Amino acid sequence: MPRSRPGTLPLPCETGPMRVCVFCGSSRGAKPAYAEAATTLGAALAASGTGLVFGGGDVGLMGVVADATLAGGGEVIGVMPDALVAKEIAHEGLTELRVTGSMHERKAMMAELADGFIALPGGLGTFDELCEILTWGQLGLHTKPVVLLDIDGFWDPFVALLDSAVDAGFLRAVHRDLARRAATVADALDLLTAPPPPPMHKWIDRNDV
Repeated sequence: MPRSRPGTLPLPCETGPMRVCVFCGSSRGAKPAYAEAATTLGAALAASGTGLVFGGGDVGLMGVVADATLAGGGEVIGVMPDALVAKEIAHEGLTELRVTGSMHERKAMMAELADGFIALPGGLGTFDELCEILTWGQLGLHTKPVVLLDIDGFWDPFVALLDSAVDAGFLRAVHRDLARRAATVADALDLLTAPPPPPMHKWIDRNDV
């Protein structure tokens, strides 16, 4: 399994195959539906010739989606910081494992490699990755689609929190809509090709100049 550090390999070219970054838990979760969705997603990515970028672990939903993509003959790139290679049990069967020096570098590299993002159920790490990539979109640092794969209503509380932020005047509705929601894997993949919302600055109290 090839390993590399940041800067040692070229960035993906715009004419290369599409890659999707999947944020998901390092545990499998309490419901079998979570792992079933991860398996379906990995198989669908491989079948469509879409590469997978993920956190690099061989545990939880991370391992499930990676294994399903690999089983279908798909490309799988893991990205993991040095400190977690042993703790999260780095997947040994990947197309490539990129090792970074920090969590910050990990998230930046995952974002750089991907053309879009899908969030499966997960915990604090998944929430952190999801909120950061949504914030970067809000700031106009990227225009890549972000999709919540909403298995058994897992993302209901998160979406409700975003709606509350809109109602309270802390978030524009157009930025709330950066988090697209899908009930099935097929819908999630369709949303990855939907056009991005119109650009708008994040400062609600600041007049346009």
